[in-house]
Amino acid sequence: MEQQQYAQTRPRVLVVDDDPTVAEVVSGYLDRAGYLVDRAADGPEALARAAEHRPDLVVLDLMLPGMDGLEVCRRMRGRGPVPVIMLTARGDEDDRILGLEVGADDYVTKPFSPRELVLRVESVLRRSRPAVQQSEALRASGLSLDPQARRAVKNGTELALTIREFDLLAFFLRHPGRVFGREDLMREVWGWDFGDLSTVTVHVRRLRGKVEDDPARPRLIQTVWGVGYRFEGVAESGVRP
Repeated sequence: MEQQQYAQTRPRVLVVDDDPTVAEVVSGYLDRAGYLVDRAADGPEALARAAEHRPDLVVLDLMLPGMDGLEVCRRMRGRGPVPVIMLTARGDEDDRILGLEVGADDYVTKPFSPRELVLRVESVLRRSRPAVQQSEALRASGLSLDPQARRAVKNGTELALTIREFDLLAFFLRHPGRVFGREDLMREVWGWDFGDLSTVTVHVRRLRGKVEDDPARPRLIQTVWGVGYRFEGVAESGVRP
């Protein structure tokens, strides 16, 4: 009984990779780090396992046989929000950006350190939980955010934001009028002191597509050329969506 209760409290991670060696190594490291691990070797199996036991996070290989990781990610996200870390065997920037464009919260390029992957999993899961110390609701320019419920609304319509998109918007709302470089945003929003800065660029672009009336002419999230980004608007605290 105690073992069953303990298993229920462990975050569940679904590892999807058609390479049995990679899947076994990743699953072993995650298991030792305290996670409950499910495995799948292809897209249909991944979707079936996710439907049977909703994962707290998915580690998803981009290059799967038949149904690729991008399609798996889209279908999983169609069932509801779930954090995704994409694995890719190629170092092409296009591949990395594709993963981020479909809503992956992070990516790791093969070959990778299993320890680093575990740290990335911990980081994404940590930021997917409401921050008690920053639970005050925020509002600006028709946008309303409830950090505790992780709910974002624009002009009365709920926004479908990924974990990182929500955190990025919340950070902007908390710091209106200030300019932040991509390095600053990666450190403050992602919690990383290193990484590919195109991650920030893609997330800003995706976020604009959801919060701007005209993403091609952004009014809220302004680009400050050669420096970074600035949120234009006065945030009011204490107003719930």
